[in-house]
Amino acid sequence: MFGSTATAEPVAATKAYISIIIDDLGYRLHDDLRAVALPGPIVCAIMPHAPYSAELAQIAFQQGKDVILHQPLEALQKNEFLGPGALTLDMTEKEFLDTFDSNMKSVPHLIGINNHMGSLLTQHPGAMAWLMGSIKRNSLIFIDSITSDNSVAAAIAHEENVPYLERDIFFDNVQNTTAIRRQFDKLISIARIRGTAVGIGHPYPETMDVLSRAIQELDPERVQLVGLKSLHTHRNGGIRKWQMSSSHSLRVVKSSKQ
Repeated sequence: MFGSTATAEPVAATKAYISIIIDDLGYRLHDDLRAVALPGPIVCAIMPHAPYSAELAQIAFQQGKDVILHQPLEALQKNEFLGPGALTLDMTEKEFLDTFDSNMKSVPHLIGINNHMGSLLTQHPGAMAWLMGSIKRNSLIFIDSITSDNSVAAAIAHEENVPYLERDIFFDNVQNTTAIRRQFDKLISIARIRGTAVGIGHPYPETMDVLSRAIQELDPERVQLVGLKSLHTHRNGGIRKWQMSSSHSLRVVKSSKQ
């Protein structure tokens, strides 16, 4: 009716797509292998220079999972948890890029990067421009874990023409199965409204228990678990599409819909 002040309810997408990233892999082989064994195209975010980085990347790749580098970036606090290969604001450009290059070489079969911590560095355009430039040169995608509301990653990725996604949900800030299942259900709700959603979890036993069941309970006619390249295409409405190169890396090409 004309003049009504009622607001329209969000309309659910005809079909929704989700991607699930498991962070912090590379240090606890038994737990990490549970993550790699989750059903479907789970994304394995592997720490650089960890004891099992290369081994896990190889196993994940062989099982058809996406492999990304879980890159440590300087945070506002608790930087003692960054681990090897951290990128920090006190580095010169050469130190920064050499470290990042070494990190990428430590994790084979990469298709992308997401940030481990980084609440400080993701706010700095200069450092993020160095990072995005290298990501572009290596034909990778960047997934922002959104550890800071002031992240400039999206803006810099757009300037550098780097394929970009961002996290919608953390599953396990609270490590109990009820809370994790609630977050998973929230991920589905977001995807049903927006069309896509990205969730990030960790190889905690509780997270693995919930995800192993919840993924198998998905109705593929309504919600489909997909890899990052597919999710990026759906989220961006076909503006970009992905093609596999012979080296198994990914590059972006213009879509015919542009």
